[in-house]
Amino acid sequence: MRNQIHPLLEEYVRNETRRQFFRQGGNVLGTAALAALGLPVVANAGPNSTDGTVASGGLGTLPHFAPKAKRVIYLHMVGGPSQMDIYDYKPQMNDWYDKDLPETVRNGQRLTTMTSGQARFPIAPSMYKFAQHGKSGMWVTELLPETAKIVDDLCFVRSMHTEAINHEPAITYMQTGNMVTGRPCIGAWLSYGLGSMNSNLPTFVVLVANPTNTEQIQAISARLWSSGCLPGEHGGCCFRSVGDPILYINNPSGVPTDIRRKTLDGLKSLNEMNFRAVGDPEIHTRIQQYELAFRMQSSVPDLTNIADEPESTMELYGQEAKKPGSFANSVLLARRMIERDVRFVQIYLNNWDHHGNVAKRLPSQCKDIDRATYGLITDLKSRGLLDSTLVIWGGEFGRTIYSQGGLSKDNYGRDHHPRCFTMWMAGGGIKGGTIYGETDDFSYNIVKDPVHIRDFHATALHLLGIDHERFTFKNQGLDLRLTGVEQARVVKELLA
Repeated sequence: MRNQIHPLLEEYVRNETRRQFFRQGGNVLGTAALAALGLPVVANAGPNSTDGTVASGGLGTLPHFAPKAKRVIYLHMVGGPSQMDIYDYKPQMNDWYDKDLPETVRNGQRLTTMTSGQARFPIAPSMYKFAQHGKSGMWVTELLPETAKIVDDLCFVRSMHTEAINHEPAITYMQTGNMVTGRPCIGAWLSYGLGSMNSNLPTFVVLVANPTNTEQIQAISARLWSSGCLPGEHGGCCFRSVGDPILYINNPSGVPTDIRRKTLDGLKSLNEMNFRAVGDPEIHTRIQQYELAFRMQSSVPDLTNIADEPESTMELYGQEAKKPGSFANSVLLARRMIERDVRFVQIYLNNWDHHGNVAKRLPSQCKDIDRATYGLITDLKSRGLLDSTLVIWGGEFGRTIYSQGGLSKDNYGRDHHPRCFTMWMAGGGIKGGTIYGETDDFSYNIVKDPVHIRDFHATALHLLGIDHERFTFKNQGLDLRLTGVEQARVVKELLA
């Protein structure tokens, strides 16, 4: 009865807003779902996982059509890799060494404050050798000899572009579809829409790898894996490389598992009472997170213990895979997560912001990713997982062909460049050995087949069986979607 409710709770209910009141009806279904939280898997419409179980959570209307991919591994190179030093070969620039970038090429493009004050913009040809590889004849830098072996499994998009010219809005744009912070990231969208395929691990996991060179580190904050306006349970769960993989994954000293279980049962009962009285969906989220955390106490240590991996695996990924927090170790963990049907694994690798000292920094960065990338694609392929796993590699923008700061034959720097950059995708319905898009001789402007971030998002969603125009979430009276309100297209040329 109302008079039995705590006075503060009674005041909260009395002062609830109109919007909260009309949302109460929707929470009736949430109440019914609470009873099933103790079950290993909650049945709901959704894509089947590899072991035949049905996805839990998610929207009953998804997927819109048969998906090519069921899981995603997204490798984000924080800082913006230099496309003309890695994948976008421009041999014509050797004849332009130390000549000024023509104004007809720059065409009034705005610059960052780091180079806008330069008296001139001298052309810096790549100091690295390139060679063609695979049936596709893809040009790849000498710094990536192992990645070069798998180019026929990769689809290169040389014509990516964005409007953002600084890191914060650019990374946010790439991950959430909007330069303004606070929107759900792509991993959260997929968790919300498609649900989980594993009841003992998070649907969306984040790993922040440690680069060997730490000369210029960018900030990587949890807002990049935020659920935004979506229910909090869809945010990414960040695994640590030092100490326990997740804070408080182990019981406190002197607290056995049965006591922990009784404690959680008591909390669950109290939260259920609060949910029935108030109807706040975040209470539902809290209950789910407590239950998942309890199950993770046994599943996470098993996941992160790579001692059971044979030596052949370490040879495949490189011996750095044994080092916690390395990029190689992170992608090996990503494979182990994918095997256990984690829906979305995001890996960030820092220090690609090459404003200077490309000669020493780029080789180090490429060494960090080269063998490990080869190992990941090869391993997924050999286990029959690549066809159903979409792998994405790329940064938030590209770099300038002109040098920032001093220029010499054996060293230079490069500023941010949003007009064109290179990304690649593999597996999960992608047409391997494909090269899409072209840039001009200066790798400065796109001359054929531009691909905007919105197009990239629309294509990734399509591979997961989602029509980006129909996948929305009501927030503050608006139907939000990952691709926003501007036109976006599925780049069908990339699809197998």
